[in-house]
Amino acid sequence: MRSGFVTFVGRPNVGKSTLVNAICGVKISIVSNKPQTTRTRIRGVYHGGETQIVFVDTPGLHKPVTPLGERVNATALDSVKDVDIVCLIIDACKPFGKGDQWVADRIDIKNAFVIVNKSDKATREQLMSQLQAVSALEAAEYFPVSARTGEGVPELLAALAARMPEGLEYYPADMVTDTDDSQWVAELVREQLLAVLKDELPYSVATKVTEWEWPRVRCEIYVERESQKGMVIGKGGELLKQVGIQVRAQMPEGAFIELHVVVDKDWQQNLDRLERLGY
Repeated sequence: MRSGFVTFVGRPNVGKSTLVNAICGVKISIVSNKPQTTRTRIRGVYHGGETQIVFVDTPGLHKPVTPLGERVNATALDSVKDVDIVCLIIDACKPFGKGDQWVADRIDIKNAFVIVNKSDKATREQLMSQLQAVSALEAAEYFPVSARTGEGVPELLAALAARMPEGLEYYPADMVTDTDDSQWVAELVREQLLAVLKDELPYSVATKVTEWEWPRVRCEIYVERESQKGMVIGKGGELLKQVGIQVRAQMPEGAFIELHVVVDKDWQQNLDRLERLGY
């Protein structure tokens, strides 16, 4: 048996969560086209015969402007410690820039894998240019992949499996994540809000399940301003209703979810509040 831990790091929106979901075969992390969708460390477990790989999905590394941003960055950087392989993920469609280099400088790049993601969206010229640019990093290995189509993923998995040390299973064969149900539902709610809210409002939203009496689940949605509360609820409560419908469709049959919007002024700036919200 070979088993070990692999951490994905990179800038926001390079496809870390989509790739974890593709590898594990189920939805482990929420996804969105908005930066900073992932705020906490999430583990997905890949089971492949005599190999088990625990993938650590991390928040996108960025220049923080709030205590929340600082916490998010710290979570990502802490996740590269004590793992078997760190994978730096790069967007094939965007030129390798200072932000990518900043991330590369904070990991042991000589022993890392560089994954150039979104090969399905990039032109051949873009992909070749990106691979040439990242070759200067002198990483251990390089892989062009598409998390969306699965292209290149089997080759990546085979290379990761070959690097895993001999060991025991960390998780049972039927377990694909260690995220608890309440955290998962809270993230589903935030994912749906990210899909419908505009401008900067999504970044002022946090979610937390406060009651779990199955099949009834209560999830609170925190905003920073009274004016934001109405925007989240929507005209006649329609926006919140649609969010509830989409979330319930991803929960076990018979689930009933209650959504409540709470104004918690400047919660992103409050360290105690960040702690209570799990950041």
